[in-house]
Amino acid sequence: MPIELNHTIVLSHDREQSARFLAGILGLEPGAPFGPFLPLTVANGVTLDFATAGPDAEIAAQHYAFLVSEEDFDGILARLVEGGIPIQADPHGKHPGRINRNDGGRGVYFPDPSGHGMEAFTRPYGSHPESDLNGTTEEVPGATLPD
Repeated sequence: MPIELNHTIVLSHDREQSARFLAGILGLEPGAPFGPFLPLTVANGVTLDFATAGPDAEIAAQHYAFLVSEEDFDGILARLVEGGIPIQADPHGKHPGRINRNDGGRGVYFPDPSGHGMEAFTRPYGSHPESDLNGTTEEVPGATLPD
């Protein structure tokens, strides 16, 4: 059997809030609670098991990146804008209110309720190094800027 990532635990201040937030942005549905976890399974079978660490717990921010289709990206971006979720084109916040066009695709970064850095992108990194769009960003009308 090949080695595959099966699941990972995502600590949150409130598992319901965090799992439902990400599910809503990605257009998915959380699964049934399993012990202390609320699972969210993506298309390749990997499950994000959201667990509540508590409202005052210090949670180390993690990064979760989702490779999506162009059509799914349209929906994700629309839900981010409609929900007033701050977006940026890069993980360092140098391009707020924008998306990136790396590898000829599109990418966006956004925070989850517990402070994790989420990313949705349409082309794997380095898949089109010859693209004239590498390093460019586009403004997203109506986007909420990070604080």
